[in-house]
Amino acid sequence: MFWRLGCAAAVLLWSASAAPADSINIDGVTRTFTVKLPKARPAPLVVVLHGNTQTGEDMISRTSWPQLARRENIGLVFPDGLNRAWADLRSNSKRALRTPPAGTDDVGFIARLVEKFVGDGSADPKRVYVTGVSNGGAMTMTMVCERADLFAAAASVIINLTDEFAAACHPSRPVPILMMNGTADPLVPYRGGRGSSRFAADGFWSTEKTLDFWRRVNGCDGQDSASVDLADSDHDDTTTVTRIESRCPRGGDVVLYRINDGGHRMPGSFSDARFPRAVDFMLGPQNHDIDGAEVIWGFFRRFP
Repeated sequence: MFWRLGCAAAVLLWSASAAPADSINIDGVTRTFTVKLPKARPAPLVVVLHGNTQTGEDMISRTSWPQLARRENIGLVFPDGLNRAWADLRSNSKRALRTPPAGTDDVGFIARLVEKFVGDGSADPKRVYVTGVSNGGAMTMTMVCERADLFAAAASVIINLTDEFAAACHPSRPVPILMMNGTADPLVPYRGGRGSSRFAADGFWSTEKTLDFWRRVNGCDGQDSASVDLADSDHDDTTTVTRIESRCPRGGDVVLYRINDGGHRMPGSFSDARFPRAVDFMLGPQNHDIDGAEVIWGFFRRFP
């Protein structure tokens, strides 16, 4: 999912430039990733997970994470999913577009990367975070479900839970989590079910139900504690942003950024596409009132 929908959409989007990737062996399988680390160590580390049909390089070229990391002196690791997909807690039959090879252990892969950079002194073990978009957002939630012990906070973008996913999710402890979903998403519908795109999978929970799930997991109240409409700084993008907060125990924060009339796109300070109008038609509008990476890092830096 996320920006590409097969070859037709790919030509409308910025092409990721090739860069040398590092590799690590996971149970006999070579896994690749790109890492960017500051000179000052140990540093905060953010694991950034791409969407379906993408690679880590797409997240480098299409988001502001690299620029933010240079300014804030944080480390970034961009893993690559096998077959450009992630093995989250859904079965392959419940997915759309690409699926990972049978037996893929992405939880083990991402956990090994965290352990590697903590072990060599590059990353501060108390300040490791995970975020992802679409299928990468589902993998972000999977890491919280399976390895909550590794992360100080998490952020998922343009994804909701499913019955199967939620039934398999049992975090070992509360992890602060930020969600960022668009109300006009044609692939992961805000109200749940199946999106309007012919590429969409069925069975998604609504964003509100997904938000309630994380509130229960983290011991929060079930009602919104605050709802704030953010400044509409870009009137041309046809979208606005509402931040919805929760009343939670300390260290269990749950926040939703609702992108009103936003599509299956991560908000950004610059366009993610070469031909924005064509991509708007296929995936819905991209919000420019906020920058997704900046908002997520602002949330992350509060924890621990």
